Amino acid sequence: MSDQPEAGFRPFPVLALVSSTGGLDALVRVLRPLPGDFPAAVIAMQHTDPTHPSELARILDRQTALRVRPAVTGAELRPGEVLVPPPGSHLLVGRDDRVHLIPTGLLPPARPSADLLLCTLAVALGDRAVAVVLTGSGHDASLGVQAITQFGGACFMQDEESSVQYGMPSAASAAGDYGAPLPLDEISAVLISLLHGDAGRPI
Repeated sequence: MSDQPEAGFRPFPVLALVSSTGGLDALVRVLRPLPGDFPAAVIAMQHTDPTHPSELARILDRQTALRVRPAVTGAELRPGEVLVPPPGSHLLVGRDDRVHLIPTGLLPPARPSADLLLCTLAVALGDRAVAVVLTGSGHDASLGVQAITQFGGACFMQDEESSVQYGMPSAASAAGDYGAPLPLDEISAVLISLLHGDAGRPI
């Protein structure tokens, strides 16, 4: 059996939304305007206490036309669906368009790690990867955005005025030339234009 894609087949993009402090509201406001036929798979990640259950997937599922699922090892990335990593697990992306969970342990301090997610996304998917760094304290994601761009993907950051904490977007912006940070309520429109336009190939 050939490993080559069928003629005319275009692999779908994968969008990673990463956040920390203030991230719930930011994730909702980015996901809510996205149409149900959004042609990208989405990973929505927020730093959480690894010792406590999280309602993030359930909350997001009520706020978006996309289907939201808690991530489990082996879950397939699918356009129009959102995967949410559970507390206490880092989420990694494989070349098979499936995700893999590993226990966070005590390190790194940011859990789940945006850097681990984005670096594996970059290596596995190359120019299919899109990262959005939302509000949050600390500098998690600053290495990951470098990997995304080095492998041909696209990165966006939330601006300071609309962020509850500007640490993560600021550190990511300082890591390279990614253009001007975006107001939170403009991010969805930019993503729709980029990934849901009439040009065919999303990115």
